[in-house]
Order: sequence, then structure tokens, then C-alpha cells
Amino acid sequence: MENLAQKQTNTGKKPMTNKKAIHIDMTPMVDLGFLLITFFMLATHFSKPNVMDLGLPAKSPTPTNTVIDFRNQITFLIGKDNRIFYYQAESKDLIKNVLRETTFEGNQIAKIIAHAKKTAPKPDIFTVIIKPTDDSSYKNFVDMLDNMAITQNERYGISDIKPIEKGIYMGAIEP
Repeated sequence: MENLAQKQTNTGKKPMTNKKAIHIDMTPMVDLGFLLITFFMLATHFSKPNVMDLGLPAKSPTPTNTVIDFRNQITFLIGKDNRIFYYQAESKDLIKNVLRETTFEGNQIAKIIAHAKKTAPKPDIFTVIIKPTDDSSYKNFVDMLDNMAITQNERYGISDIKPIEKGIYMGAIEP
């Protein structure tokens, strides 16, 4: 013992003792984590997808070729960058000046549809034609269908854009 005390005073350090490394077993904690994840996965209610009711007409055995006067219809062209154009004219009379632009903000589209329906010669057969372009987004198309639900106009159709309309639309979006 005397040598040990003498060694401490000579070097000024305490003698080294053997310490064991602490080892924590993480297996129970991992098991608990997986049990909690499983519990919350089974206990959580997943959100149901929102479905929009798209009322399609019944298929008639004989095709009908009803021609609707341009004053009893309005056509909307859904473009790129949240732009939407509309017109109320015959396709052969369609020129760049006839194509007007509006926005999806507020109830602008609903007001346009209501005004056109009110001034139509036969409001009972008033029809809205929706024509999304290749540049349009799905969100804008759904917004347009929401506007149809707001106006409660049950007569509307979705169609492809004609070449003459595409030419005038391309001229309208370019500055």
C-alpha cells in the first residue's frame, strides 16, 4: 500500500480501474415502436376520396341530332396558366375579338353563365360547352365543373377543342 500511495504522489494521477462498457439492449424499444405504429395504422380513419357526381344522360336507342342555336349556348375554353376564355357565337363566325377572357376567382364564371342563360331565347335548353385544351390543368377542369354545380345548370357537355378554336385560342394567349 505504501508503494501505491507513493506512486500517486509521484505521478499525481489516480490508478486506472477497469470499467465495463455499458451496453443498452434496444430490442424492446424497437418492438414497442412497431407496436405503436401498428396501433396507429389500424386505429386511424383514412380519408375517403372525394367523388364528384357527374350526371350523364341515359343512352337513347335512337341517336338525336339536335342543333342548338348559338344564342342558347356558351362555350368555355380552359387554357394554360389558369386562364379561361369563353364565347357565344357560331364556329364559322368565330374571330379573335369574339373570344373573351375571365378568371376562376370568385363567382365570375357563374355570373357569365347566369347572364347568358337569362338572355337566351330558350333558357330551358340553354347548354354550356366545356372544352379543355391540352395545356389546361385538371384542377381548372374540376373548378369549371364546380361552377356548373353552383349555377345548377344541368345541361352541359364536355368536348374536344376544334381546330378553328385552337387557332384563335393560340392567338389569344400569345401577346
